[in-house]
Amino acid sequence: MFASYETAVSRMYALGHELTQMPSQKFDLAHMRALLEALNRPERTFPAVLIAGTNGKGSTSATLASILRASGLRTGLYTSPHLVRINERIRIDGDEIGDDDFAALHDVVDRTAERLVGEGELPWHPSFFEMLTAIAFEYFAQNKIEIAVLEVGMGGRLDATNVIEPRVSVITDIALDHQKFLGNTVSEIAREKAGIIRSGGVVVTLPQQPQANDVIGNTILELGAQGVSAVPYVPPVSPGSVDYVARTSKNCAQDARPVSRYPLQVMGKQILIETPLIGRHQLRNVALAIAAAEVLSHQGFAITAETIERGARDTSWPGRFQVVRAQNGAPEYVFDVAHNPAGAWALRSTLSACYEDRPLTFVFGAMRDKAISEMAEILFPLAERVIATRSDNPRSATPDEIREAAARIATDIEDAADVPAALDRARSLAGSEGVVVITGSIYIVGEAMRALGVRI
Repeated sequence: MFASYETAVSRMYALGHELTQMPSQKFDLAHMRALLEALNRPERTFPAVLIAGTNGKGSTSATLASILRASGLRTGLYTSPHLVRINERIRIDGDEIGDDDFAALHDVVDRTAERLVGEGELPWHPSFFEMLTAIAFEYFAQNKIEIAVLEVGMGGRLDATNVIEPRVSVITDIALDHQKFLGNTVSEIAREKAGIIRSGGVVVTLPQQPQANDVIGNTILELGAQGVSAVPYVPPVSPGSVDYVARTSKNCAQDARPVSRYPLQVMGKQILIETPLIGRHQLRNVALAIAAAEVLSHQGFAITAETIERGARDTSWPGRFQVVRAQNGAPEYVFDVAHNPAGAWALRSTLSACYEDRPLTFVFGAMRDKAISEMAEILFPLAERVIATRSDNPRSATPDEIREAAARIATDIEDAADVPAALDRARSLAGSEGVVVITGSIYIVGEAMRALGVRI
């Protein structure tokens, strides 16, 4: 009999939080391949799309998976990290892996790993992310999915997901993040992300920072890959195109479900793209998903303009400018997992467009290894007050560290020992007319959703 779900999750977390291992122990695809070989190579039983990047890869993955599902394909989706429960990371046709399935598959993968370590086939037990990736592959194989969308955990070249041979590789926007592991320049980071491109393969991307463009372009040339631009699927975003890109009303929560809405020519037809992903930066992510879907249609998958339209509309990706309307005297809440400067700029732009005349109170917490001072300089001036807090994670910065990083900013900053305390204080400060913005880390957003009972 396999261990309980609670025991399986505890054993996973006992491996250590993600990114706490030394890079030399985390990144070695030979170890991942050895584990999968012992599991009879589940990753070879289904075609897959691999999506890497610094920002937007989760939104792109969720949109593409929704399109594939709308096209009638049994679709696996693997993303990271999670907001509330680990099960969120592994889905088939939108449904999370069940607790019993997770526990059973964890038992299989864990026993296999321990045997390999005992026989000297592995030098140490696989990491949290390697274990979870193997569990996802096993789950997808056992349930006979028709295609998987896999979000790279970090980097690309040596990420555990990169053992698969993708039908399409997608690279989203690249910026500085995880420099300790990936390099100190955009070019170095782009080289890691470009590691998901295959010789003779197809890669979908968009023009971005010149340093990233150079690396991606040269990699495509060196490998004889086919580069596909998603530019045709990005609608105009100039000031003169406001009517064309009718994203939301001025107040983002006036609609029960705020959406971005714009017409688009796709596969020879004009369709109306309507997506719950809000903000100009999300237009790029949706475009990448549409371009990848069209590539897959040329490869024989039954994807049409109509299923692209339906899939974009039905996308669910919580915690990305997710608005919870004011009710019962509580303020309006905005959840956004902006966790680096590029994400902070995207959030600032969307907040400015949606809440120009509304007072904002921020609940902010971040990981210690993030660019906290830069994020604070971008976001905090928008707020009347910031409540600095920390998540239940060993990498989390303390409120004092956040305050010190934001020392040059005039905005009032208060401390709260944990997320529930921060929410209590924010609620009293904002009142029913204010807006509380919860951001800085996916862990902060997840804990806030849990505390407020927001459905994932």
